[in-house]
Amino acid sequence: MRSIARFLAAKLARLTLLLSAVAVLSFVLVSFSPVDPIDAYLGPSILKVSPEQRERIAERWGLDRPATERLARWAGQLARGNFGESTIFNEPVLSVIGKRFAASFWLMLLAWSFSGVLGFALGLVAGAREGSRVDRAIRLYAYTMASTPTFWVGMVLLTFFSVQLGWTPVCCAGPVGMDPADVPLLTRLHHLLLPAVTLSLIGVAQIALHTREKTIEAMHSDYVLFARAQGDTTRGIVLRHALRNVMLPAVTLQFASLGELFGGAVLAEQVFSYPGLGRATVEAGYRGDVPLLLGIVLFSAVFVFVGNMIADLLYLVVDPRMRDAGREGV
Repeated sequence: MRSIARFLAAKLARLTLLLSAVAVLSFVLVSFSPVDPIDAYLGPSILKVSPEQRERIAERWGLDRPATERLARWAGQLARGNFGESTIFNEPVLSVIGKRFAASFWLMLLAWSFSGVLGFALGLVAGAREGSRVDRAIRLYAYTMASTPTFWVGMVLLTFFSVQLGWTPVCCAGPVGMDPADVPLLTRLHHLLLPAVTLSLIGVAQIALHTREKTIEAMHSDYVLFARAQGDTTRGIVLRHALRNVMLPAVTLQFASLGELFGGAVLAEQVFSYPGLGRATVEAGYRGDVPLLLGIVLFSAVFVFVGNMIADLLYLVVDPRMRDAGREGV
């Protein structure tokens, strides 16, 4: 328990430093962005706005002040738990993030689960049958998906299943014009299906290739050779010996891949017009919503950090060697 407590304390300190660095760097990058927040906010109405009105908008958002003063003011608000107000949604940033992440959570959860289970199964089969046609087919699929952009896969699936076959909805998280609270569960899942499949097809590649390599290592180990000498079948060896040695690295890799999952969700939600946090990120970028964009950056940093921390914690709990290494490092 002491090693876990020290582990969590060290992770909390690193998270504090990480968020501080991300906050400052993100603010500096946004400050040097060529996109004028006021012009992006006004859009086509920019010609109807007088210089006096632009000054009032800049004063309201604090854009008339020096960048260092704006950074200090924003940091003070963050210390009090205030992330500011979104300029395009006209509500607190945390409220926007909470609503949009609630929609993205189910999408990412389905994709994360599908890709983990399918990738692990494919990697296990490929590693157990190294060099076979099945192994070559799985590797070809994994390498192809690993080099294919998420938005391209989404567009192909959208064109085939939604436009040509009409099996899945074209966009959104529910029927157009319907209150999200009134959308039935099955209808929500129907709208979630194609975006989740898009993310899953991409996410399978990494876990399948990693599991394959670990399975091959296990299949060439001494205890597997001993099991073969006793007449055990390949299926029995995989289920009784290789599976236990491969599962933990696969699970930890799956948690560590949350960053890639979040990045893929941004593109998938844009393709399918899914109203999640990923699409809100794109909208905040091209419409100059600086408070929302910075808030999402910090939230995504915490999201990815928690995934990596869970992966490290699993190793710390399961593998005694990691606890010993932690004591020596303290």
